Formats: sequence, structure tokens, C-alpha cells
Amino acid sequence: MNCFTKNNIRLSLSAIFIAVGITYAQDSIPKKIVKTHIPEEQLIAGESYEVDTIIDGQQFYKKQIEIETDSVDIKALKDLEFTAELDEKWREELYSNALYDTLYTAISELDYKEVYYPDLPTDTLKARLDRLNARTPFNIAYNPSLESVIKGFLKNRRGYFERLMGLSHFYFPMFEQELDAQDVPLEIKYLAIVESALKPRARSRVGATGLWQFMFATGKEYGLNVSSYVDERSDPIKSTKAAAKYLAALYSMFGDWDLALAAYNSGPGNVLKAIRRSGGYENYWNIRHNLPRETAGYLPAFLATMYIFEYAEEHGLVAEKPAFHHFETDTIHVKQMITLDQVSEATGVNIEELQFLNPSYKLDIIPFIPEENYSLRLPLTAVGTFVTNEDTIYKSAKAELDEREKPLPQFFDSQSKERYRVKSGDYLGLIARKYGVRVSQIKQWNGLRSNNLRIGQRLTIYPRNPVPQASSSNNSSSSKSTPKTYIVKSGDSLWSISQKFPGVSVQNIRDWNDISGNNLKPGMSLKLSKG
Repeated sequence: MNCFTKNNIRLSLSAIFIAVGITYAQDSIPKKIVKTHIPEEQLIAGESYEVDTIIDGQQFYKKQIEIETDSVDIKALKDLEFTAELDEKWREELYSNALYDTLYTAISELDYKEVYYPDLPTDTLKARLDRLNARTPFNIAYNPSLESVIKGFLKNRRGYFERLMGLSHFYFPMFEQELDAQDVPLEIKYLAIVESALKPRARSRVGATGLWQFMFATGKEYGLNVSSYVDERSDPIKSTKAAAKYLAALYSMFGDWDLALAAYNSGPGNVLKAIRRSGGYENYWNIRHNLPRETAGYLPAFLATMYIFEYAEEHGLVAEKPAFHHFETDTIHVKQMITLDQVSEATGVNIEELQFLNPSYKLDIIPFIPEENYSLRLPLTAVGTFVTNEDTIYKSAKAELDEREKPLPQFFDSQSKERYRVKSGDYLGLIARKYGVRVSQIKQWNGLRSNNLRIGQRLTIYPRNPVPQASSSNNSSSSKSTPKTYIVKSGDSLWSISQKFPGVSVQNIRDWNDISGNNLKPGMSLKLSKG
């Protein structure tokens, strides 16, 4: 065969192979070829094999393919920097106690002096109060004291009420459901604003706690349990059920909702004494001067709050953006003890948001007691992540909780200890992020039993940023400083990487690398220090 003919044959065969390749390769993805039919003498020690087939009495093997659990791949989309900053400021307002402190002071110090507020003429106010009175079971008759409180709130507290309106989008739907179930007027929902400024962990100077400010004994009487881990007075749904039952009982006693509210605040005994001292009057406004000072301002503040919410549009009040609507959340019954810190790291939900949604857990720890069925409330966007990875989350949580028996401060250089003075607007989550530590750690270091802080309070902090001291001067490997970067390997997660480098938390890695989710790719370079 001559050279020309051979070349023609080669070209023809090449064309055929290319054509076949094109035909079968369209829209296909190259697959890794796994060698099968491996004879016994070619097996490699340490590798896993399974019998593939038997040919002429001889066994042939193939490699055993291990199934790897795929991690949840969340594509984190970034927010606008400006709006993200506004959200952060809103969270500071949402989770601090400044709003509760301000309204508590305003209500307890009412002086009923005439307030100049030309935007609300007296005649207009009288007409609106008449319309409000016609559709509620409360005695909303005009009087100068009530006018003073309403105008004072509108003039001096507009911003606070706009924030409360934002919070009300989350709480009011659940309040109305429970109040309706007990046949209690739905307007009672405004009472929670007067009681707690919608702060589920609010605590008064005498120990009343929660959205509805239950004292310990009254809470127990109405089924609200308090333990080292859980305070059900701070649970929005359970405490609202209890408040509705208590108010219904007070109404059946007095037959008047105004007096029932006064009794809710100061106790039935004080209301009965005020009725006797007034000469037998049964109208709140006639016995008010015989009630304790705080209770005397209680009903006017409640009615003023009701008026402002019902006529917010007429006064140009605009509710601030709510952090959540109630229907945007769901609950999961926990299967073992877990902390909100661990849930935050697993789901990417901010710790303050978890505290807001789960306020009854005093130490930010959800205990597991089978007969109690404690639950975790999450944003709907995080429920799928938690449920899909439930076993992994519980396994890592248990491993970490087992290690927590060791005292944490001993792992840090004593020179790294800092004393922090609490300022106005501070809350534990804000301080924890500042120092790169967990809320639960600050609580442990300072023996805190709740999230409440006082202005001027001193806190001991062991920042994450300092390099931990070597456990032994002879152990050179433990004295090495944390490297500046880390290359992500297959199977790595934020949590597993943080465990490799003492002093580095999951939140640190997120902050230093501008990561908002859990998405990591092999080969990615991560910063392990600030800057």
C-alpha cells in the first residue's frame, strides 16, 4: 500500500472517530473512569475493595466508593453596605434595653402638666377618643390628665413609638390569637408595651420579668416555670396565655376592665384598698389618687398608647422595619442540649436574632428534657439548613459541650485579660463581636445568669485575638503563632477550621474574610487574623 493510500485511510478513520466523538459528547460531562475487574494480586494494602465479578472461578474486585455527605452549599448574596449598616443600628435598638428603660421612666414620672402640642387640638382629640370609646370595652372618656399624657408622648417620644410599632409586627399577631382564645379584649395587646416596651427579657427593679412582667409567684400560679436554664415568663406565647388567663380572672372579680388593669399592675389588694379609701367609688379615675404612684399613671399610659397606635397615620408616625414577622419563623423541638452560639455558627443566623426569637433561655442554652419538649425558633430561611444537617450539628455541639467542663480562661495569656465598662446602648452580642468571643463565654467569665447589663458594670473579657500561651515551655509546637492564611481543603468547614487554630472563632473567619454564609471551596485562601 503506497503512502498516499495509507494517509487517506488515516484521515478517514480520524474523521470517523471525530464524528462519533461529537455525536456522543454533546452536552456531556467527562466522567472519572473507575478501574474495575482488578485481580487479587493487584490489590493495594489499605484500600477498600468489594467483589465485582467471578470469571472462570477467579474473583475480580473493584474499589469501594465511599459516600461523602455533602455540606449545605449556601450561596451568600451580599447586601448593600449602607443598608447593612442601618440594619446593624436597628439590631442595637432591638436587642438593647434602652427602650424599656426610657418608657419605664417616662410612665413612672408622669406629672400631667399641660403640654403645648398644636398639631392635636383638644376638640379633635375629644372626637377621636369618643370614636375609640365606642369600639372598646374601656372607659376612654376625655380628661385633661389623659390629654397631657397623649400629647407628651407625641411630642417627646415619637421615635420610641415608631420603633415599638416595628416590634409590634412580630408580637401582636401571637398576642391577638391568645387573647381571643381567652375572650379577652384584643386591645389588651397594648398593655405589653406599657409593661415591658415589648422586651421579652425586661426585668423590673422588683423582679417582674418578661413581656407581661410576671412576678415569680404569680407566674408559677399560672403555669410559667422558672429553672436555671429556662424562664417561661420570657416566652412570648406561654406568657401571653398566662396573662390572658390572669386578666380574665381579674375581670371576673371586678367586672371592669380599667380596674382589672390596675389590679394587674399593683395587685387586687391595692385596688380594693383604693376603692375603700375613696368612699366606695368603682371608677378608675375616681380612685386613681388612692393607688400607688406607678399604678396611677398606668391606665393613662395604656390608653395613650392605644390612641397613638390607632391614630398613628393621622400623626405621621411610620413604623420602623420589623426584624421579623411572626409568620416568617418556625419552631423545631430539640433532641439534645444545644447553645444558641452553636446554632448561630451552624445556620449563619446572627446570635442577637436567635436571642430575640428564643428569649426564654436564660443562659442561651436550650436544655433537653423529654417531657418538656423545649423548642428552638428559627427564621424560615434557616429551618431547612438545621433540619438537613441535624445529626452533624448535634454531634459537633455535644463534642464541644463535653470540652466546656474545662475552665476557659486558663488557655489565655493573663496579660490578654481586659476589663470592659458597659456603656449606654451596649448589649452582650455587641460586646462579644467587638472582642471576637461568644456571648456564652462572657456570661461564664463573669458569672452572669441573664443577658441584662447595667451602665457602668465592669466585665472581664478574654479576647480571641491574643495568641494563647503554650501549655508547656518544652512543647515547641504549641508555642507557634497562628498562621496568617489557611488554604481550604476538601471536607473543610468553618467550624472544623476554627478548631484547628485556638483563638480563632467561626465568626472571626466570617468577619475577616467577608463571608456571610457557610460556603467554602477547596483551594480558597482564608485570612486567620484581622487586617
